[in-house]
Amino acid sequence: MAIALPPDDSTLPPPAPQLREAAVLVPVYRDDAGQLRLVLLVRSNFGVHGGQLAFPGGKQDPEDASLLDTALREAEEEVFLPRTAVEVLAELPDVSTPTGFRVTPYLGRISRPAVWRWLEREVTEVLEIPVTELLDPARHATETWQLDGWPRPALVSFIRIGEHRLWGLSYRIVRQLLPRLTAGEWAV
Repeated sequence: MAIALPPDDSTLPPPAPQLREAAVLVPVYRDDAGQLRLVLLVRSNFGVHGGQLAFPGGKQDPEDASLLDTALREAEEEVFLPRTAVEVLAELPDVSTPTGFRVTPYLGRISRPAVWRWLEREVTEVLEIPVTELLDPARHATETWQLDGWPRPALVSFIRIGEHRLWGLSYRIVRQLLPRLTAGEWAV
């Protein structure tokens, strides 16, 4: 099934010239009704990404054997998702950020835990978003934002998810993933 997403009209700053390596896990599963869901975190209100929607992940530590190891370690640390509950389906294209990171996303089919738990200093909530909601054009929007630290206002494209807005890095990952996911590129 071919999908048409609204255009990404973002005018966010370009990536920084010196990039540090980071990785995220993009958890996906089918619920009991067979509906495809993506798992997102609501970041706690500390740090540069406070309050934002994100995938579990972070910067590569020296002891990580690979970027995949980084993504799996971060998922274990942030939402206590054991590596044994993740079947990695694909390494997705890297996404660079204006804050100086080259992020490698890994799509992983997960065995959903009976109850989500999380590291409270980093995460305030775990959301299980139906892919159909992410595809709904009525949830897509672009607005002019001026955030602390930005030199000037910028157009930001996002997807409304309840009271939250999926934007920035996670939004860019989702935009590149949705057409491939809904086309059935991976058995989820």
